[in-house]
Amino acid sequence: MKAFSINVTGKVQGVFFRKHSKLRADELGVHGWVRNLEDGSVLIEAEGREETMRAFIQWCHFGPERAEVDKVDVKEIDNLGYRGFEIRR
Repeated sequence: MKAFSINVTGKVQGVFFRKHSKLRADELGVHGWVRNLEDGSVLIEAEGREETMRAFIQWCHFGPERAEVDKVDVKEIDNLGYRGFEIRR
């Protein structure tokens, strides 16, 4: 299992990025959470199998149709044993 903190910047709020992150995470079996930050970016903490996380991080570079991703910062973190994937406010 691998875990990552993923910060996505660009036009990523107001385009259903969090909702689509959850849908993609659920499809892949990724666990963790996603939330909007005050600076306009989206922060994700996610964990899963290495190949699954590669696919999820790759999706983050594009996001949903209306998103315009400028940058994706990825940092490996300790596994925290998340169950499911949730949208946080």
